[in-house]
Parts: sequence; C-alpha cells; structure tokens
Amino acid sequence: MSKKFLPLVLGAAMGVAATTAAGATTLEDVKAKGFIQCGVSQGLPGFSNPDSQGNWTGLDVDLCRAMAAAVFGDASAVKFTPLSAKERFTALQSGEIDVLSRNTTWTMSRDTQLGLNFAGVNYYDGQGFMVRKDLGVTSALELSGASVCTNTGTTTELNVADYFRANNMPYEIVAFEKADEVVAAYDAGRCDVYTTDASGLYAQRLKLTNPADHMVLPEIISKEPLGPVVRQGDDEWFNITKWTLNAMLNAEELGVTSENVDDMKSSDDPSVKRLLGVEGAFGEAIGLSNDWAYSIVKNVGNYEESFNANVGPDTPLGISRGVNALWNDGGFMYAPPVR
Repeated sequence: MSKKFLPLVLGAAMGVAATTAAGATTLEDVKAKGFIQCGVSQGLPGFSNPDSQGNWTGLDVDLCRAMAAAVFGDASAVKFTPLSAKERFTALQSGEIDVLSRNTTWTMSRDTQLGLNFAGVNYYDGQGFMVRKDLGVTSALELSGASVCTNTGTTTELNVADYFRANNMPYEIVAFEKADEVVAAYDAGRCDVYTTDASGLYAQRLKLTNPADHMVLPEIISKEPLGPVVRQGDDEWFNITKWTLNAMLNAEELGVTSENVDDMKSSDDPSVKRLLGVEGAFGEAIGLSNDWAYSIVKNVGNYEESFNANVGPDTPLGISRGVNALWNDGGFMYAPPVR
C-alpha cells in the first residue's frame, strides 16, 4: 500500500460564545434582519449541497428551512453559509451564523467546552471506511499500513487513531481542511482509504470519477449522533431549534404530512390539535405563533418526507431508515410530546 503522508492538522475551533447585538436575543436579531443564517457543509449530497444555481437542498438544509417556517411562516427566509469542519464552531461562537446544521457529531467536549448546545439528533450515523475494490480488502481489519484520507478538525481523526491502535495496526493520516480536497486526494490515489461518517461516504462516492470502482467496508467504528447546534446562553433559541426537530418527528408519528396537514387541523386527536396549534398556546411558550408546527409541516414536511426526499431509498444515496426510523418502528427517533 502507498505511504504518502501529509502532516496532521489538529484541533477544532475553540472560543467563547458571542453575545448578540446590543444584548438582543437571537430570535430578536433574526426577526430584525428577516432571515436565519444557517451554517452548512461545503457540499455533502443529501445533507447540505448547492446546485449550479446556488440552491441548497438536503436533510440538514431542511432543518434550517423548518426553523424559518416556524419563525416567519416562510421556509425561504434562510441564508446558508458553507463551512469547513475546522471553521464551523468559530462561525457559530462569533455570531456569524445563528444555527449550525452541518453533519456535526454531538460529543461531551463539544457540548461542554465550546459554549455551545446540541439541540437534538437529526441523523444517527457511524464512521466507516471506503476503499477501491481493486485494493482487494473486504474488512477494515485488513488495513494495516494504510494511508487514510480524512478531514481536519473532526472526531474522525480521533476515531481512526483509537481503531488502529486498538487493533495494533500502523497507519498514516493524509488530512485536509475542505471536504472536496479529501475527496479529490482519495480519487487521485494519494491515499488508500477514505474515512468519514458512513452517510458521508455514500454521498461523497457520487463525486468520484468512477463511483462503481469503490466500496464501503462493513465495519462501523464509532457512534456519530449528528444534529443542529446553537450558542449557549439563549434558551429561547435553543428551544426553537430543538422543538423544530421534535415537531417534524412528532408529525411523522402522528401521520401529519405536508399534503394532509390542512385536513388534519380538524382531527379529533388531542395530540394532533396541540401540534398544529388548534389547542393550547405552545408556540407562545417559545416566542412563536401557535401555528409554528403547522407552518413547518406545511412548508417543509415531516421527518419522513425530508429523509425520503434527500437521502432515502429512491435517491442516489439510497439509504434505508435503519436506526433513523421512529422508535415505534425499530429505530432511535423519539420526540417528546407537545403537551
């Protein structure tokens, strides 16, 4: 195997959470400028990816559009800032963005040391490995001596170190800041292996010169709960973010979709009435109108609709729900009730 190696660049951005202008809350700032500034990836198909006209789509993008629908009743009231893994936390801490929705793993250190709060999990993932089929390996345990391409400033680097050390295998890291640099290096043969979250491997494989020449190995070596992130110290904005995700999950569980949401407003189910703002004042409790969840589902859809449209079996990624199914369908997705 090749032994080409580039120095490892260490560390995620550290810093102190910034205060908003003139002491205003994030919601006040967002309403004043008329849109939500959402931090996303630099291009990860299915999760956050721009087309040739600069229109962003993806599972993470939908979360930001849903927040815009909740706040403004308009899912288009959002602007996107593409960020590398290295710069994403600094952008949030500094106030450059209002929310980070960018395939970001929830870990203890990130949750407690960066002045940030994770608002839930919108995709349960795990780290994997991709290799060329002609390399002749069928397991990650056969990668001793491999050169491994990955991103700097990620949990991926740490997981690789743990995995190879635990299995007494030498390896070399070839690290880049930008995701497209990693893909280009792997595609050009500068490393033997490309490692990132399994969902990312399936997405990035679509960018390779000959995608069919590459395979994802079966091993999953980590837990990667991915979800939106906000600054600490603003509970109202934290609540809006996490309850936007919860609304999409609860809507799926209750059978409320973008197509039937108007009819469902006349449902006799108390849970549906509370979700859609027919009963109670749950929106007011988080600084929004009481039809906040109705606006989310009407304009963006429930979680199942977003998943199927962006990464599901009928998309180029072809990902099954798996552990991202609802809790009552064998998965991990479970939202607290609106009541």
